[in-house]
Amino acid sequence: MRLTTMTDYALRLLIYLGQHQDRLCTTAEIAAAYQISEAHLTKITHQLGQQGFIATVRGKGGGMKLAMNPAELSLGDLVRAVESDFQLVECLGSGNSCSLTGACRLTGIFNDALAAFLAELDGHNLADLLQPATAKRLAKISLPQARDARA
Repeated sequence: MRLTTMTDYALRLLIYLGQHQDRLCTTAEIAAAYQISEAHLTKITHQLGQQGFIATVRGKGGGMKLAMNPAELSLGDLVRAVESDFQLVECLGSGNSCSLTGACRLTGIFNDALAAFLAELDGHNLADLLQPATAKRLAKISLPQARDARA
């Protein structure tokens, strides 16, 4: 599963807003802080505002802030709102023309994997990202091990 740059930037934006809840923040400020495209961030800001994740104030002295408590902002909800396509393989999409459809068990496996991925995200919220990393949580981070092709 690969998330888009839009989701990456949306998460960065929300983390920044979560770390600066005492004031309004601007897209220029966040883009500079993360060294990312202000134009892309502006698009994401608009989308997140429309979907109720952030509140925006226009004009001089304007900016944005979180529209909800970080503990109420589910990472799963955010990813579902920002990602436009969860088609991991052709058979999960609407334009499926795979000749194996109906006889292949991969469809079920990929659906289960996607459901597990989203369920894991549903178990976390923005507040989890704002807490300092602990050694225990860092120890859980590991890359998947490649299977031996000869096995």
